[in-house]
Amino acid sequence: MTRALIVGFAVLLAALVGSAISALPQVGYDRPGGDYASAPVQSGDPAICAARCERDKNCKSWSFSYPGSGTPAICHLKREVAQPVASSCCVSGVRGAGVIEPQTGATEYSIDRYGGDYRSFETPSDPTGKACADACQAESKCRAWTYRRPGYGTPTARCYLKETIKPPRRRPCCISGVVR
Repeated sequence: MTRALIVGFAVLLAALVGSAISALPQVGYDRPGGDYASAPVQSGDPAICAARCERDKNCKSWSFSYPGSGTPAICHLKREVAQPVASSCCVSGVRGAGVIEPQTGATEYSIDRYGGDYRSFETPSDPTGKACADACQAESKCRAWTYRRPGYGTPTARCYLKETIKPPRRRPCCISGVVR
């Protein structure tokens, strides 16, 4: 009897943990279908989209599309919770989850380290900013970097290499990192 109780509890716990993980907002994922409302997000901040879903009793999930060349950021509210699909265009989540940026080592999501630039250049769009981080790593002068997503002030993605480390500022436009 005790063994059956322990196994049952373990199964229940695994199900709860699995559903909690799928409820977290996911950077780099879209939840296609089920849209009932869409609106531009002037600030380009996915947290605005999550908050809109929280305030709307019909909303079950949401997808935020980053701005592009000539297109604004868009918030899509959804009547259902669709399975997430990998897509660099978006951040998606379910009602009640908010926005949690990924924590991956030295990469700082939604952080701008404004100033201290010695060089900037256009770079391919990349939801991780890896090409910018690699460029900084390759130059001994570079101490930090900031990747600016396309659509946030410029139509293309840009990389800023920095010779001084500036304080982090929360801004959805950017991904940053400190190298040395």
